[in-house]
Amino acid sequence: MLMYPSQSRAVVVGGGTMGNDVAAVLARASCPTVIVESSAPRRAALPGTLAAALDTHAAQAHLVSVVADLDDIDWSGIDLVIECIPERVDIKQALFARLEKLARPDCLLTSNSSSFPISAIAEGLSTGGRMLGLHFFMPAHLVPLVEVVMGGASELAHAQALSDFMRRCAMVPVLVRKDLPGFLANRLQHALSREAFDMIDQGIASPEDVDAAVRFGFGFRFLAAGPVMQRDHAGIEVHCAAGATMYPTLNNSPLPAKALSDRVAAGHLGMKTGQGFYRWTPETIAAERKRYDDLLKAGLTLLAKELPPLKPGPDHD
Repeated sequence: MLMYPSQSRAVVVGGGTMGNDVAAVLARASCPTVIVESSAPRRAALPGTLAAALDTHAAQAHLVSVVADLDDIDWSGIDLVIECIPERVDIKQALFARLEKLARPDCLLTSNSSSFPISAIAEGLSTGGRMLGLHFFMPAHLVPLVEVVMGGASELAHAQALSDFMRRCAMVPVLVRKDLPGFLANRLQHALSREAFDMIDQGIASPEDVDAAVRFGFGFRFLAAGPVMQRDHAGIEVHCAAGATMYPTLNNSPLPAKALSDRVAAGHLGMKTGQGFYRWTPETIAAERKRYDDLLKAGLTLLAKELPPLKPGPDHD
């Protein structure tokens, strides 16, 4: 049964960037964790990438072990599984069918999928009540939010227990009670993005100005208050009046903007190809990632008093 992190054992399936960072979240909360990674080069790289993600908690790295296959694990002591494999529903379904047979009946089975409904991944499982989404945001060891997503068969008690566990890992869990595409945060993010890229398509604003408007305008305020709290700050009647004017003119296309689809067609996919909305070289990528991570760490420092404290076990309560 999932309890305090130090009293529980977890398995992370997939040792890529997300799996590595999720394991760091668990290890810094003193949760013994096994990473399953079939690729030998990735297994070899994991000690270094894990130490970097753990940062000031590097002493906790001994809590993480790495194996090549699910059969290399003693499943009798595992309380939580977090799947972090590539986004293909067929291989996820196959994995969870296998996990259902290996894991104890009270072990929670979770998917970090950001695109597939949890109900679809759990299709065919006889114990769907313990199947949940556990969606982290990159970089998972720096972004505090984690979504606990209920599928059609998920049991509320399991979702609440998982939320409590993640809070003890110093994360900020939000409970998503309906299995909608994109869950909670990505739906909000894509609603913003649709309007942003439509304005780029129309020549209303440049990509640089869109980024600046978010980062140094309302996005800056979001660090202090989300959109609901912000309405109380500004006055709900002000928001209603503004909405009545703007909502009829907002983009509601069911298709991605040309600013996105044209770049995909041209193979301009961002950092991974050296060209997206901006041009990238190995040097500028390294500098940008450092700038990005440094700002996230600074944001964590500002929010420290509002984040849950690490509570690995009862002695930490």
